[in-house]
Parts: sequence; structure tokens; C-alpha cells
Amino acid sequence: MKYCHFTYKGSARYGLVESSKGVEHITHLLATPPEQVGKLKSVPAEQIEALPFLEAALLAPVQPSKIVCVGRNYRGHAAEMGSEVPKEPLLFFKPPSSLLDPGHDIRRPSISERVDHEAELGVVIAKRCYKLSAGEDVHPYILGYTAVNDVSARDFQKKDNQWARAKGFDTFCPVGPLVTDDLDPWKGVSVSSRVNGQVRQHGNTRDFVFPLDVLIHYISNIMTLMPGDLICTGTPEGVGPLVPGDVVEILVEGVGSLRNPVVSD
Repeated sequence: MKYCHFTYKGSARYGLVESSKGVEHITHLLATPPEQVGKLKSVPAEQIEALPFLEAALLAPVQPSKIVCVGRNYRGHAAEMGSEVPKEPLLFFKPPSSLLDPGHDIRRPSISERVDHEAELGVVIAKRCYKLSAGEDVHPYILGYTAVNDVSARDFQKKDNQWARAKGFDTFCPVGPLVTDDLDPWKGVSVSSRVNGQVRQHGNTRDFVFPLDVLIHYISNIMTLMPGDLICTGTPEGVGPLVPGDVVEILVEGVGSLRNPVVSD
């Protein structure tokens, strides 16, 4: 199942997204945010006149209490950054204030000399998750998957001893266009980026240094993951700079294209 967050008759609503003859439509309104229920199939829904998904005014499909990110989770990206592969997951945060809706402008800070795109698979948490026992199945804790652009001020990332400034600017976390539970990152999901139509990154979740179950176990033994929280699982090699006038797309297999223009602040 797939759902999105969009503006409907002047209000922000969640909608069920279904495909018919290769075209996606929003067919039902969801009575409650999916993270309040924990399973997409359990959310009460009201049928509406089908709205073409591409015509909807989309909003970010997540409203997390926190955004937990994983650094250098692809060997190729670690190498291009001149860094070693971590011996255990390397975690950092992006603030919820950095969230950005699909189609809206990434504001490139004029005080930064280089701002990069980073294509990532995002994982949305379904229910409270803390101190999972060894070997415990993580699937019941996953509501679904989405696409994320971990926009990064690369010069500040290198300059600062921590990454809050580099990763935390407003608009630095585009998410969307929808959430789906019909993916299997363990078997492999393609993750890529395009800038002005040219491919910049192309990777696959099979190449994770730390698989998703390892990440969720590791994080849950540090902090409580709450329903709706977002985990950004790392980016493949090929990150590169963005300048005003660019249009960047993050493509996650089964999710679709997260597209945002870049402007100067």
C-alpha cells in the first residue's frame, strides 16, 4: 500500500495512492495519520473521486519527532569523502524544521561555498521502538519507506566538529513524494539522483554497510524511536554540488521521484 500527504479542499489530508493501468491516483482519504495506527492496511479510509497523483499539491508525507541519519553507509561514498568505513553505524540528526515538501524550493545558503545533494532511502517508524532484543524482527516497527534528499553544506561539514549546521538548514530535508510498505531493502532497492536530468548517483540498498535490521537495533538501543520518526539510511557515491537554478530529483525504486528546485536564500 502507498499513501501521501496533500492539500485537499484547503486542508492537509492523508490519501491512499493506487495504480490503475500504470497511472497513480489518490482514491481514498485516510481518517487518521498512518503512524497513529501503525499499519497502512488498518487505517480507516473514505473513498473519494480519484485525483491524479501528479496533479495533487503534495506535502512531506512524514511528521517526525526526530530525523535520525546514518553516515557513510555505502563504501563508495565513504571512499569519495576520503573517509574510512565506520566500524559501527555513524549517526547524526537533522531537525524536523529542515523538512521540505515535494516540489518546493531548496534554499541554498549564501554563506556556504558548497551545498550537495544526497539521495537516500527513508524509513518511517510504525510504533514505539526501544531496546529491541537480539534477533527481534524489525519489520513490525516499519510503517513504510520513502525518498529523502539529505542536503548538506559540505564546507561546514568539513569545518565543524559536528554536523548540526551542515545538515540542519531549513529546506535541507526534502521527503516524498509518498510512503509505501511494498519494498524490501534486504533484497535490494535502487536509490539514485538526477540534477537537471543528468544522473549523479546510482546505488542499491544491497550495498549497505549496515543492513536495515542492524541499524534499527543499534538506534533503538540508544534512543526511543517514536511512531512517525524518520531514519535516513545513507547515500551512495556520486554526491555533488547544487547551485541556484538546478532541479534535483531523488529516485527510490517503488517510491517515485522527489523533485525540488534550488534557489538562493
